[in-house]
Amino acid sequence: MHGFYGRILTVDLTRQSFAIEATDPAHLDAYLGGKGLATRLLLDRNPAGVDALAPENNLIFATGPLCGGAAWGASRYGVFTKSPQTGFYTESYSGGRTPQAVDAAGFDAVILTGAASSLTGLTIHPDGCTFHDATTLAGLDVYEADDAARERFVLPRDDAKRVGAVVIGPAGENLCRLAMIANERWRCAGRTGVGAVMGSKRVKAIVFQGDRKRAPADAAGLAAYAAAFAKRGVENKGVQAYKALGTTMMVGIMNAAGAFPAKYWSQGSCEHWEKISGERFHKEHEVKAHACAKCFMSCGRMAKLASGRHQGMVLEGPEYETIYAFGGLCMIEDMAEIVYLNDLCDRLGIDTISAGNLCGFVIEAVALGRVDYPIRYNDPDGAARLIADIAAGTGIGALLGQGIKVAAKAWGLEDLAIHVKGLEPAGYDPRTLQGMGLAYATSDRGACHLRTTFYKPELAGMIPPDQVENKAALLIEFEDRLTIFDTLILCRFFRDLYTWEELAQVISLATGLDASEAALKRRAAAIADMTRTFNLREGLTPADDRLPARLHREALPSGKHLPAASLETMLADYYRLRCWSPEGVPGPGAPDPVL
Repeated sequence: MHGFYGRILTVDLTRQSFAIEATDPAHLDAYLGGKGLATRLLLDRNPAGVDALAPENNLIFATGPLCGGAAWGASRYGVFTKSPQTGFYTESYSGGRTPQAVDAAGFDAVILTGAASSLTGLTIHPDGCTFHDATTLAGLDVYEADDAARERFVLPRDDAKRVGAVVIGPAGENLCRLAMIANERWRCAGRTGVGAVMGSKRVKAIVFQGDRKRAPADAAGLAAYAAAFAKRGVENKGVQAYKALGTTMMVGIMNAAGAFPAKYWSQGSCEHWEKISGERFHKEHEVKAHACAKCFMSCGRMAKLASGRHQGMVLEGPEYETIYAFGGLCMIEDMAEIVYLNDLCDRLGIDTISAGNLCGFVIEAVALGRVDYPIRYNDPDGAARLIADIAAGTGIGALLGQGIKVAAKAWGLEDLAIHVKGLEPAGYDPRTLQGMGLAYATSDRGACHLRTTFYKPELAGMIPPDQVENKAALLIEFEDRLTIFDTLILCRFFRDLYTWEELAQVISLATGLDASEAALKRRAAAIADMTRTFNLREGLTPADDRLPARLHREALPSGKHLPAASLETMLADYYRLRCWSPEGVPGPGAPDPVL
C-alpha cells in the first residue's frame, strides 16, 4: 500500500529475539498509521488487565504515513502502551529530528514485549534489531544517555543515513510513574509514565537508524502540495506568533483570561505573571526560535540564561506548560529558576507538568499541616529537592513517584488533589474554560489538553467558554480531526492549517486511500471506540470521566465556576453524539471499526 511500509517489528526482550511480520492491509485502510494502528495492536495483543509494569504490557513506537516525506509538520513519533500512572490507555508524542530516524528504520510500528534480564540497549534498523549490554549506562541522566547511545549503539551499516536515539533517565530506571522518554535531550514523550514502562523492560536506550522511505501514491503531487502549503502557512498569523514567542506567549493570554492555574489550583491568575511571561523571557535572556524537521513554525525556544545564579544554562524551553506548573501552581517568580527546574526534570527524565503539579500539591499539603517536608511557595530549591526525591524514590518521593492518585489516597488528601484518571491537568482552568473541563473528563489518557486543544475555540470566541449547549458537538469535531492528526502523525500546532479539506488532499496524495471528510470521520470514530473499549477492559467506570469535586465546589477568586450539572449535561451529550450508552459504552449504533 502507498504511504506505508507494510511491516511491523516485534522485539522480544525476554528472549532477545525479534520477528518481522506484514501489517494487515485492512488495518491500514481502516485506521491509517500512528495512533490508529497502535491502538488496534494494543487492543489485540495486550492481555486484559495486565499490570502496566509487567513484561506482557507492550510498548509500541510508531510513525505515520506522512513522516519522512514532503509533508510539513509530520516529524513526530508516538509511544503507545498501558499507563502505569493511570492504569488506562496512553499515547505520548515527541518531535525533533529523531522521528525521521524512527521512520527510516522502515516499520509501521515497533513493538517491545517482555523484559530484558539486565539493562539493555537496542538498535532498530531495516533488518530488525540488534541487542547491546547497557549496564554501564545505569544511572546516566538523559543528556548523558543520549550521548552514550549515539556513541555506542549506532551500527556501521551502509543504510544508516538517518540516526536518532530515544532514552530514559534515572526516573525511568527507578520505575517512577511520571517518567518520560526523551530524544535530542529536550524533546520528550512526556506524559503518563511511558518512561517507566521502558524502564520496566530494562531498556535504557534505543537507536533507530535506516534509509527507508515511504512510497507515496503521488510523489510529484505531494511535493507540489507541500510547497504550496508552506507558502500559505508562513503568512499565517498564528504561525508568526509561534515563531516569535513559542508557547511562552500563553502566559499573558491565560492570565488575561483568568484561566492560569496558580497557587495549586486556588487562583486563575498570579500577580507575578509578567516576570514569567514570554515577552520578559525573550527580553532578559538569549532566546532563539528553533524548529523540528519539516517545520516552518519554529515554536521551540533555544535559550541561554543571561543572568542569575544559573547564568549560562542552555536548554530548549521552557514551554508554557512547564511555566504554568512551576510558575503558577508553585508560585515561582523567577523565570531563570523555572528554567533550572525544567533542566532538572529533563535530566532526570520526569514530565514537567506532573512534577510541577506534585510539587504544588505537596506545598499545599505542608501548609495544611498534613505533610512534613521542607518546601513552600516560591521555593525553587525546595522543588528541586522534591523532584530529586521523586526520581530517586527516596523519602516521600517514593510515594509521590507512584502518582498523585496514590499519594492523595495515602495522605487522606483526595479532596485536595487535582487530577482525572490519575493524570494532572495542563494550564487551562476549567472553571473559566468550561469546555476544557469536558476535554479533561473525556480524554482517554486522563486530564489531557492535547487530545482536543479545546482552549483554542473557547479563547478565540468560536463558542462562549460558559456555554453548555452544543459544546460537546464542537469538542468532538476538534477531537476527531486531531485523532486523524495522530494517525499521520502531525504536530498539534498545525491544527489551523490542516483543515478537513487539507487533510483529505494530503492523505489522498500520500496513501491513495479514500480520504473524504466523511471517511476520515468514520476512521476517527472507530479509533475513539477502540480506545474506549481498551479502557473499559482495563476497568474504566463512569466515575473516571469526572473532574475532581474541588473544581466544582470551589469558585475562582474571579467568581468563575463550573457547576457539576453543566459538566453532566455536556458529558451526556458527548456520550450520545459518540453513539455510546449513558454509561459511556460503545454500542450497536457506534460506527463499524472496519470501513
